[in-house]
Amino acid sequence: MYVLIGGAGMMGLGLAQQLLTLGHTVAIIDIDPLACRFAREKIGVMAFEGSAVSTKVLIEAGIRKANAVVAALRDDALNLAMITLSRSYGVSHIVVRMRDQEFLEAYRLAQASHIISTVDLAVATMVNAIEYPAVESMMHFEQGQVEVLKLPVPVDCYVAGRTVAQIAQDPRFPNSSLIIGYQCHTCANLEIPNGSTVLEAGSTILVVTRPELVHQMIDFLGIQASHLPTLKVSHPNL
Repeated sequence: MYVLIGGAGMMGLGLAQQLLTLGHTVAIIDIDPLACRFAREKIGVMAFEGSAVSTKVLIEAGIRKANAVVAALRDDALNLAMITLSRSYGVSHIVVRMRDQEFLEAYRLAQASHIISTVDLAVATMVNAIEYPAVESMMHFEQGQVEVLKLPVPVDCYVAGRTVAQIAQDPRFPNSSLIIGYQCHTCANLEIPNGSTVLEAGSTILVVTRPELVHQMIDFLGIQASHLPTLKVSHPNL
């Protein structure tokens, strides 16, 4: 897939690196020559110096052959312009990074495929970190009707050493919940567990449940926030 990214800020560069790792062909457009040079030399993607809302630059960057466009510019108005231009060149899959919530309706009218609010994501992540400190990560689906939790299995965790079948048959296991993923250690591939899969200490599991059952699930598993390592991550200037 050929992905064209507008904006070589931390988000645009980080996204480019991830997409490149996944095997996609990636190009970035940015007005900053140093950012473009970094993208070429340090990340290994194509970079075009200029405005991402210039038709000349877009054509040079290959907008006509792009399978997807990401508008991650520093200004919502510029992102809106990039979406409109991308649509005019026939791009159907357009992802936009939204800074200001007031642009939501405009992005919808411009037919952005996906609108990602960086503020909403940051707030939701912080709320989850405060409300559910034992959860490594959480994803919301179907307007928050379903939660997918990534949870550690420490040595003294209740489920350590038990099979998925034993856990599911326990009457205390929350209803309408499933263990859908298992990773025996951080470098291993994620597996789809079956009833005989043993959840070893030090592993990680993915659990799907309902929002009102999250606390019940954590209590059942016996996972405490004190089990988790402290991570310090800083991402300025997103």
